Amino acid sequence: MTPRQFATILALLASTSAAAPQSADSFPLTVPSIMRGPEVVGRAPERVRWTADGKWIYFWWVEPGTDWREPLHPYRVRPEAGAKPDRVTLVHMDSAGPLLASGERSPDRKWRAVESNGDIYLVQQQSFRVRRLTATLERESDPHFDVSGKLVFFVRDGNAYSIDLVDGTERQLTDIRTGPEPKDKDADSAKTPQRAALEDQQKTLLQVVRDKLLADSLTKADKKTRESLWPKTLWLGKDETVASISVSPSGRVAIVTTTIPAGDKAKNTNVPMYVTKSGYTEEIHSREKVGDVQDGGRVAFMALPSGNAKWLHVIPDDTVKTPALVNVVEWNDAGTQALVVAVPFDWHARWIETIGADSGTLTTVDVLRDTTWVDGPAFGEAGWVDGGKAIWFVSEADGWAHLYSVASTADGSDRRQTQLTSGKWEVLDVELSDDRRSFYLTTSEKSLFEHHLYRMAAADGKGGPRERITTLVGSHDATISPDGRSVADVYSFANRPPELFVMRSAAGAPETQLTLSPTAQWRSHPWLVPEIVWITASDGVKVPARIYRPQQMKATPNGAAVIFAHGAGYLHNVHNWWSNYYREYMFNQLLASKGYVVLDVDYRGSAGYGRDWRVAIWHHMGGRDLQDEVDASRYLQKEFGIDPERIGMYGGSYGGFMTLMALFTAPKQFGAGAALRSVTDWAHYNHWYTSRILGLPEVDSVAYRISSPIYFTEGLEDPLLIEHGMGDTNVHFQDVVRMTQRLIEEGKTGWELAVYPVEDHGFVRPTSWTDEYARILALFERTIGRPR
Repeated sequence: MTPRQFATILALLASTSAAAPQSADSFPLTVPSIMRGPEVVGRAPERVRWTADGKWIYFWWVEPGTDWREPLHPYRVRPEAGAKPDRVTLVHMDSAGPLLASGERSPDRKWRAVESNGDIYLVQQQSFRVRRLTATLERESDPHFDVSGKLVFFVRDGNAYSIDLVDGTERQLTDIRTGPEPKDKDADSAKTPQRAALEDQQKTLLQVVRDKLLADSLTKADKKTRESLWPKTLWLGKDETVASISVSPSGRVAIVTTTIPAGDKAKNTNVPMYVTKSGYTEEIHSREKVGDVQDGGRVAFMALPSGNAKWLHVIPDDTVKTPALVNVVEWNDAGTQALVVAVPFDWHARWIETIGADSGTLTTVDVLRDTTWVDGPAFGEAGWVDGGKAIWFVSEADGWAHLYSVASTADGSDRRQTQLTSGKWEVLDVELSDDRRSFYLTTSEKSLFEHHLYRMAAADGKGGPRERITTLVGSHDATISPDGRSVADVYSFANRPPELFVMRSAAGAPETQLTLSPTAQWRSHPWLVPEIVWITASDGVKVPARIYRPQQMKATPNGAAVIFAHGAGYLHNVHNWWSNYYREYMFNQLLASKGYVVLDVDYRGSAGYGRDWRVAIWHHMGGRDLQDEVDASRYLQKEFGIDPERIGMYGGSYGGFMTLMALFTAPKQFGAGAALRSVTDWAHYNHWYTSRILGLPEVDSVAYRISSPIYFTEGLEDPLLIEHGMGDTNVHFQDVVRMTQRLIEEGKTGWELAVYPVEDHGFVRPTSWTDEYARILALFERTIGRPR
C-alpha cells in the first residue's frame, strides 16, 4: 500500500457528512481506557439488508459511546450521500420484515417467497406488495415454490406443508413423528394361548360378540381407506428429531435429515457458577470432551404423496452410515435432482452428491480427500447454475480454496469439471446474483491481506474474467441490492473499525460512508497502521507478522519485545483490516509506547494462506505453529539485538495454549508469558475441533501428549501469569486447575493465577478486561521491561 493510497483512505473516512470535527489527541492510551472496548471503538453494523425496492438499507447497530451492556438496535438509512441512520422500533421491523427477508423467486420471477418472524409471506417484485400466507404461533420456515408457481412449500414443526396460492388450501405433505411406533393392543402376538382360546369360545357361542367384531372390522377398514389419502407415517427412533426437510419443486419427493442425540451415552461437563442471584452455587450444562459419544443422524428419501420412505447411505462405499455433516443444499429448477454435501466422522473426505427424484439414486459429483482433514474457506458451499445444468462448489483440491463447476448430461452420466478460479489466494464467499447470471465472489486475489468483492459470469457454469468492484484497501463484506445495481459494504481498514458504506455495483465506483461508530475521542488518536513484515522460519518458509515499533509511538526502545499470539488457531490476524483482536491491537500500541517492539504473527495453522498452511499442525499442535513463534523470537534477536530473556509472549485461548507451550518447551527463547483462557490438555477440549486435527485420544494418544502443555510443566523457568474465567463453557476452568496442581506438585515458583468468577470464554465486562490486561502489563514491566 502506497502512502497515497493510505492518505486517500483516511481522507474518505474523515470527510463524510457523519463525521464530527475532531480536536487534538484526547484519547488516554491507558489500559482502562482501551478496555472500554465497544464503548469507544463502537460496534460494527450487522445483519445488513436491502428493502425489496432498494430504497432503504436496514441494519443492527448502536451509536458512538453507547454503554457496553446495551444490545444492538435496528436502524435504517437511505443509500445516498448525506443520509443519516434512523433508529426504528421492533414493531416497525416486524412490518418491514418481509421486505427485508431473502427467499426464492417464483418460476416467472414475479414473486418471492420469504419467511419473516416465523410466518410465510409473498413479496411482489414489481409493486413490492406483501401477501401473508401463514399467521400461527408455530414457526414456519424454508418457503419455496413448486415448478408451476402455484404452490408454496414450507416446514412447520418437523413436517412439510404446501399452500395453494389460488384457493389458499393448506395441505400436510409428510407425517413424521418421534417414535417408537405404538403397538396394536389387539395384536394376536400379545395374546397368550389361554386368552386366545377364550376369545374363540366367545365368538362361537355369542352373536353379540360376532356383531361387535364385524363392526370393529368395518371401522378399521374405513380408517385405512381414509389414511390411504394421507401420507404414510414415518416413525423415527426414540428422541430422534427432524433436522431438515427439503421438498422438491416437483412436489414428488422430500429429503429428510434427522438428529439422533447421544443423550445419556455421552457425559457432559457441568461448569459451576459461584456468583449467582440465588446465593447458591449453580451449574451450567456444558459440553462433552473429545472422543465421547456424538450426536448422529440419518437421511431419508420420501416419495410424495404416499409418504413411503427409505433410508439413504449418502457416502458411497463408506462403512459409516451416519456422517458428521450432511447438508441438503438445494434442488435444481426442475426438481429432478437434489444437491447434497456430506462429510464422514473422520473428516478425511468431503462428498458432493446428487439424489435423483425418481428413485433416490445417489450420483457422485466430486470427492475431496485429505490425509489430514478437509476444511477451508467457504467449505461446503455449493449450488446449481445454468438452469440446473451445472453445479458449482468450493474446494481446496489444488491447495487453495477455489471455485469449480461440474456440467453434466441429463442423466448425470457425463460430468465435466472446470476450475473457475486459480492462484495462491482464496475464495472466501460465493453468492449468485438474483438473476443467477453472475457470481459475486469475496476473495484475497488482490492481496492475502485484503478482501475484495468480484463479479464473474455464471450463466453457463464456465466462469470468465473477474471484475473487481471494491478498491479501498482493507476488508469488504458486501450485500448486493435486489436489482444488482448497488452494494451495501461493511468496510474496515487496519486502523478504522467496520462502517457501513454504499456504492454502485461497478468496478472502482466511489464509496459513500453511512455510519460512524467510534467516539470522537477515540478518533482523535493517531492509531497505527502496522507494517507487515516477513519472518524467515527455520524451514525456510516466509511467515507474515504485524510489527509495532516504539519509534512509531515517539518512544525510546527499552530493549525488550513482546509477541502476541492470536486465538482460535485457524484465524487470520495479519492483514490490512480491523482486527477481531481490536483490544490487543490497541494494547500492542500501548506496549510500543513504553518501548517494547511488538510482533503479531500468523503462525502455521492460521487462516488465509491455503491448505498446507492450515494443516501444518496436523497431529501436533504446538509443533510447527510454536516453531514459527520461536523463529519470531530469533528474528527479534537478530534484527533488534534483543536478549531472548527480554522477549515476552501473551495470548488467549489458542494463543494462551501457545504461550504455555513456549514457556514450557522453549524457555531459552522467552523471558515471561501471560496465558489467557488456555487449553492445557486437548483431551479435555471439544470433539468437533480437536478430533479433526489430533484424531481420538484413545487412538492417537501420542498426538495428544505432545500437543498438551500439561505434560511439559517441568520446563517452566520464567515468570508466568495464568488468567481464566471460572464460567468458561468453551475452555473449562478445570483445564487450568489441573495444570495448577501439576505446578504445585513440581514445586514451580514464579507463576501466578488470576481468576474471573463471572466471565465466560469471551470476557464482556470492562472491569474484567482492565484487570486482566493491567496484570499483563505489570508482568512485562517488572520482568522483561527492565534489564536483568
